[in-house]
Amino acid sequence: MKQGLQLKFSQNLSLTPQLQQAIRLLQLSTLELNQEIDLLMQTNPLLERGDDGEDEYGNSTDNIEDEVTLNTTSNDGNTAEPNQDFDANIDFELDKTNTDFSESKTELSSTESSDFEASTTEFEANASDFSAEFNDEYDEYSNGSLWDENNTPADDDSDFKQQETLQVSLREHLLSQLKLMPLSERDQTLTLLLVDSINEDGYLEESLEDIAEQMPPELEIDALELQTALHHVQNLDPAGVGARNLSECLLLQLDLLPKYTPHLALAKLMAKHYLPALGARDFGKLRKELGCDESTLKSVQQLITNLNPRPGSAFSVIGSEHYIQHEVIIKKVKGIWIASLNDAVIPKLKINQLYANILKRNRDSSSQYLQSQMQEAKWMIKNIQQRFSTILRVSQAITDRQRNFLEYGEVAMKPLVLREIAEELELHESTISRVTNNKYMLTPRGIFELKYFFGSSVATDTGGTCSATAIRALIKQLVEQENPKKPFSDNQITDLLAKQGIVVARRTIAKYRESLNIAPASLRKTL
Repeated sequence: MKQGLQLKFSQNLSLTPQLQQAIRLLQLSTLELNQEIDLLMQTNPLLERGDDGEDEYGNSTDNIEDEVTLNTTSNDGNTAEPNQDFDANIDFELDKTNTDFSESKTELSSTESSDFEASTTEFEANASDFSAEFNDEYDEYSNGSLWDENNTPADDDSDFKQQETLQVSLREHLLSQLKLMPLSERDQTLTLLLVDSINEDGYLEESLEDIAEQMPPELEIDALELQTALHHVQNLDPAGVGARNLSECLLLQLDLLPKYTPHLALAKLMAKHYLPALGARDFGKLRKELGCDESTLKSVQQLITNLNPRPGSAFSVIGSEHYIQHEVIIKKVKGIWIASLNDAVIPKLKINQLYANILKRNRDSSSQYLQSQMQEAKWMIKNIQQRFSTILRVSQAITDRQRNFLEYGEVAMKPLVLREIAEELELHESTISRVTNNKYMLTPRGIFELKYFFGSSVATDTGGTCSATAIRALIKQLVEQENPKKPFSDNQITDLLAKQGIVVARRTIAKYRESLNIAPASLRKTL
């Protein structure tokens, strides 16, 4: 054994920090991108938000055209030669990208702005002084007030478009009613205990026996007292609140209807004993058990279906909304479908001129921190520009492939896979996947995620292919046109599609039907 030196050449892939940031930004949604920018701005003093009509250095960009849109689409409507995008297999040069997405917009004059700010300040000061005099007048669970939380007057002369609805929870709504009831302190305590056990749908989740067992023995609370307290709760608004099951919920609502309501007795009988048969659409059994004809059964069914099975749903606090912003807008210009970026979602970033001037004057080792921050800020700006450039290129390619969808709807959707777009734009499939994830496109037919336009293909008798999205649309059309008394089964839908030349297995039809939230034929049957 001996030691020696060898010289060997090899190729390997190295992801620079700049490329890693570009890949990460590409897969973020618009909202997540803004959060990433805000987080970076907190740590980087050289990066700041810019105004419309300014470039990354704060210079005016008036009369400068949007290079990305012009370069992406030629005069004849055809897609121009794309720029080379970053990818795991190609080099990444962001310094070559010099595209500005900002457009100049009209601003208020200094006189108008100062007058507006002065009048707004005066109004807010007067509003807060006036509302402070009445702070002690409001109850904790009051539904109305003269002023809302934004100090906006809530009278008849106010602007209704600027008013916001105050979301009241079901618990607050029930407590506001209980405070007006003449109950003893013990009864009020028990009713509050039951209110705290009611879920968002308005149902009492625990049994009265379980609630009584959880109480301290020295209070001597029995189930009879809780039953009386539950009766008080069930008399509150909304009707049906405090029910322990669906049957009791519907019965509470039926008890509030006038006694002369047609078929009220049959409706109560159905709600008490025959809800499973009604859910299974077993109308033959219902007619036999209730002893009525088909027209009477239809009236009873209508009376039941008009009730609210979730009385607390109107008071559910909305906290899980999924907000989206479309990055691309599709318009038809002179007979050609053109994709353009939504300027409202493109972040306007620039370099802080104060720190930039300091770097110009001082380039010694003491300014090394600012130099690194300057480089990071430039990377961020270039990567964001590259991100929207790639989104636009992919969107235009999708638009060219799916123009029939834009013209005729879902039934004209073509099969499309990520590989086709990747080969056309000379990108990797992973890049296309990142671009289409959580990115949305505004079309004349609505807002769709870019992934919506991709789908598998199904063979037809003529040797062609049909998109899975088009098959779903055909299934939806067949269900809408079917006879409600004799709805199509999955086998019948399979045969109807086969007559149109689309060969699909029955289990595939069942899968697509479930994805459309369409019930089976037995549950779609009506009287």
